[in-house]
Amino acid sequence: MMTRLRTRAFLICFVPFAVLLASSFWMIQRYMEAAVGSGVRLSLRENQYSIAQIHARTDLENNRFLKVAGENSALKAGIELLRSAPASDGARRTVEDQLRELGEHMGFDFLLISAPNGRPLAAVIRNAAESGQGGSQLEPFNVASVKGMGAGLAQFGGRTLQVASVPIDQDDENLGSLAVGEFFGFSEFTTPAVLLHNGQVIESNLNGVPFSELNAAFAACNDQSECDLHLHGANWISLPVQSYGGGYLLRSLENVDRATAPIASRLHRLFLGLAAIAVLLALVCSLLASRTIVKPIAAVVSHLRNAAHTGVLPEFAGRPSSIFEIRQLEEIYNRAAVSVKVAGENLESAYLEFIGSLANALDARDRYTSGHSLRVSRLSKAVAAALNLDADDQERIRVGALLHDIGKIGIADSVLQKDGRLTDEEFEIVKQHPVIGRRILEGVRGLSAFIPAVELHHENWDGSGYPRGQKGRETPIDARIVHVSDAYDAMTTDRSYRKGMTHARALEILREYAGTQFDPEIVAVFVNLPREVLTKQAGEKEAPRIAPQPAMAVAG
Repeated sequence: MMTRLRTRAFLICFVPFAVLLASSFWMIQRYMEAAVGSGVRLSLRENQYSIAQIHARTDLENNRFLKVAGENSALKAGIELLRSAPASDGARRTVEDQLRELGEHMGFDFLLISAPNGRPLAAVIRNAAESGQGGSQLEPFNVASVKGMGAGLAQFGGRTLQVASVPIDQDDENLGSLAVGEFFGFSEFTTPAVLLHNGQVIESNLNGVPFSELNAAFAACNDQSECDLHLHGANWISLPVQSYGGGYLLRSLENVDRATAPIASRLHRLFLGLAAIAVLLALVCSLLASRTIVKPIAAVVSHLRNAAHTGVLPEFAGRPSSIFEIRQLEEIYNRAAVSVKVAGENLESAYLEFIGSLANALDARDRYTSGHSLRVSRLSKAVAAALNLDADDQERIRVGALLHDIGKIGIADSVLQKDGRLTDEEFEIVKQHPVIGRRILEGVRGLSAFIPAVELHHENWDGSGYPRGQKGRETPIDARIVHVSDAYDAMTTDRSYRKGMTHARALEILREYAGTQFDPEIVAVFVNLPREVLTKQAGEKEAPRIAPQPAMAVAG
């Protein structure tokens, strides 16, 4: 019980502090993660600005390249030849050769000549298998599938091109336009990025992430705003970098978990150490607090538990607790202990008066046995003291002896008060009084301790007694002591059928029947009691000696 109380007190002290600590750690960690997330977003914006500047410079360079290419006289002559003979394969191959030479010189992956009305005339494109490799060649491209080409992004054969165009003029006459392009790649990006077309991912430099997962993650993103993603079990931030028109959009990504991992790891170690120290302090404080609460309560409970075993409720004499409520509990307990003690003393006094009344009521039925129970009680108490029995045992034997003949209440007066000797049948009736006494005491709470003295005080050492025929130490010591004291008082007091014996003669009979009717050890103690103790109980008898009778016959 105390263990459970101590555990509850400890938990009441410890759990709130632990919850507060965990909540504080969680809130601080979330705050730091939010701060790091803001830093990552700022870094992405700066990266976006840098990329935009790179693209701006690239556009300027491409414009310069395009202007130079647009002024190429050989290319202009080839365009005029192709315009004059559009069905001529030779003219078309001439223009394709010029475009190939121009593209190799300037490093383009795609070149297209269109008529003033926008109709494609000739084009070359770098071979897909060789693109990006040293020594790759530009090859003629079938322009039948090309419907128009402007600035921005376009797709050919599953490949994405970044395209720009410039008009080609000759003496204020527009000969057509030149479109050049490069395969779109992510080599210039230092961070992960994706290219979307009408909301669907078509290019990505995220290794190991399928387009289906990317499309599912970007489904909730607005094209022109930041958005948070969850990819491969990690949190990401995405920002729009550049829009190319025609539904093409370039977005950059940043792994927030990876960016915050170093700081989160440091924070985790820091707070783990602080948490360990705080938990240790909380544990010590909680243990001290629980002990402060439980210790005085445990002392009170211990007193109550001992009271349950002993029947005595002692006052609490410990040092008063510093806790007001527990101090009040101790004061209330002490007041209750005093009340119980007083009530017990009053009950014991009433109980003793009741016992005395029972003994007096019994003795009042027979003028010859008047005072017999009280004398046997005093003699038994003297023997118990001479045997050095405990005070509680002496008191139990004293009261048991006082009640030893209580069963005679159930014996008819015609038998109990008969003048002269009893017949065998009448003696059998008298022999029932120990059993009647046991039944009387069994019905009264608090008198069960005296049943052995009442029921068994006529058991003999050799087993010839009644009502159970017990031998030797089978009979409790209470009954064995009362048996000797009862026999002595019966022999030394007058009865209706004989005169009382002298003290000396009674002792002779006790010695004679020691080991057969009486416990020899108790007889040895009894006969060695001071004479004044014995004669004070029964009075010295000077009557003439009569023939000895069996002790059974003279027992009370």
